[in-house]
Amino acid sequence: MPAAPVPVTVLLRQVNLLEGPELLTRRADVLLEGRRLVAIGPGQAGDPSGPGPQPQVELEASHLWLGPALVDPHSVLEDARLGRAETLASLAEAARAGGYGTVALLPWATPWRDRPEALDLSWPAPLRLLLWGAFSQAGADQDLAPHGDLLAAGACGLAAGSGLPPLALLERGLRLAEMGQQPVLVAPRDASLTGQGFVRERVEALRAGWPVDPPLSEILPLQALLTLAAALPSAPLRLMNVSTAEGVALLRGGSQSPLASVGWWHLVADSGRLDPSAEGWRLVPSLGGPGDREALIEALADGTLTAVAVHHEALDPEERLLPLDQRRPGVAGHGLVLPLLWAELVEARGWTPAQLWEALCWGPCRFLGLGPSRLSPGSEDWILFDPTVPAGFGPGPDPSLAVNRPGGGGLSGQGRVVAAGITALQDWVVPGIPSH
Repeated sequence: MPAAPVPVTVLLRQVNLLEGPELLTRRADVLLEGRRLVAIGPGQAGDPSGPGPQPQVELEASHLWLGPALVDPHSVLEDARLGRAETLASLAEAARAGGYGTVALLPWATPWRDRPEALDLSWPAPLRLLLWGAFSQAGADQDLAPHGDLLAAGACGLAAGSGLPPLALLERGLRLAEMGQQPVLVAPRDASLTGQGFVRERVEALRAGWPVDPPLSEILPLQALLTLAAALPSAPLRLMNVSTAEGVALLRGGSQSPLASVGWWHLVADSGRLDPSAEGWRLVPSLGGPGDREALIEALADGTLTAVAVHHEALDPEERLLPLDQRRPGVAGHGLVLPLLWAELVEARGWTPAQLWEALCWGPCRFLGLGPSRLSPGSEDWILFDPTVPAGFGPGPDPSLAVNRPGGGGLSGQGRVVAAGITALQDWVVPGIPSH
């Protein structure tokens, strides 16, 4: 039996570090041994007098950014093993390619993940798969799921469906408090108020003749949730996918608003700049106008919104053939998020890379009730991002099976994950580093 290849040892000279949420960005030498981060800083990384292996390859890395792998607080996988739109294995490869080391799956599946035995999905380390347990049985909003049993089985929290559950049921579940301090995720959306529209009611959508969804479908349930949060201040409520300027204003006006997420696509697309023939019009919550997008970006910058979610909802080729108003809503694309948000927020708006990592990594950790991801010796939970190279996914195409990725899954522009502890060495695309 042939011996396993010896991991290549790489010294990154003066790479830009995103070490943790409270730490200033700095440059330092970093030593990698295969996928493992061995050492950071002088006297450790590549210093002949320091401990550890000596580098076989040295790279000038002052244009690269090294940070913890990204965290997705909620996405959807309907059929983990036999899915035509996405499987557990294809989703893992898509997450790796996009720089995501942690993904939390909602209980929205067939069957609904409302029993402890349904929480049997996992990924090989260093990838981390978290599973939300169901708030109600079968997601039907009639009876509470066995909260204590789900959390004892390893659920990261409890999640309702795509709309607001009956307030009496939600209040009862929160008052029973079987979740302790584990988060309870609820969408501020009332489907009965959408009028079957699927683009937010703004001037741009009205001019284009799209079926419109009034802001009230988010405002009224959000008001109810904020009232409930004020009445139960210790309840660990989380708000899923706030999508309107009015919703942001309500969160700002609350004395103690729950942590809230925003979908990534609402930050890069709106009804004023998306081509009518493009993918990305049909999603829940509805796509907003330019004013909504600006308000969401501002709220993410000032902390009113805590986390950016991929909220991956995959469609298969047959589903995509349906007319837009008849197909299931959703967009997919873990591999699109970092380069597109880097272009939109860092390049176009002057955000710092640390602000972007707050939105894509450290904020989602807080949202999930996890300790913040950090760069540390011995870890494989890191990614290396190069904003100067053409965008892409590694040596091959995006491994996701989903056909509803905006832009057809292709990437234009700049920036890609060129190496990561969460990926195999043969998937690295750093010039000068040999692959196995």
